Amino acid sequence: MRQDILKRIKDEEIEWVDVRFTDPRGAWHHLTMCSGVIGEDELEDGLMFDGSSIEGWKAINESDMILKPDLDAVYVDPFSATPMLILICDIVEPSDGALYGRDPRSTAKRAEAYLKTTGLGDTVYIGPEPEFFMFDDVTFENSYNSSSYKLDDTEVPTNSDTKYKRAIWATAHVPRAAISRLVRLMSPPTSVPKWSRR
Repeated sequence: MRQDILKRIKDEEIEWVDVRFTDPRGAWHHLTMCSGVIGEDELEDGLMFDGSSIEGWKAINESDMILKPDLDAVYVDPFSATPMLILICDIVEPSDGALYGRDPRSTAKRAEAYLKTTGLGDTVYIGPEPEFFMFDDVTFENSYNSSSYKLDDTEVPTNSDTKYKRAIWATAHVPRAAISRLVRLMSPPTSVPKWSRR
């Protein structure tokens, strides 16, 4: 497998190798290097890096960690302007060679191994959760002397200065007379009733 990857780098004239991993929050981290740096030893043993540079991983006095390429997760980046090979890596403890407990890939591997022991299944599919936001209005400006943006949505708690058309949204099927009566009942009285006078 290692020889196949090195042959691919040579045959496809790959200029760059990008070594990638994720942190506990799911953010991609990567190191890009000339393809000549990657040899059989690097593919077998991995690359040393400073684990204290990743938030929540290691203290400075125990920061040595290994980026070990997963040789089943290698592909050419289709979006790179120059040929680039992507190596997805596991994080390994150099002291004992075990997968690092805070690495999301090792967590996923342990979860899949546990699932197999239960007999309920044998494969876990894991992927990103796409999230999006919908706004009622978005405005922005990017000019010579200023830059700004403004997001507006009826559900935003800070939305206090937007004037929306007055409407009772949930009563579209209620006759107009019933809405008028409801508004009158909810309005404060204009005069004090006789029984409350002294």
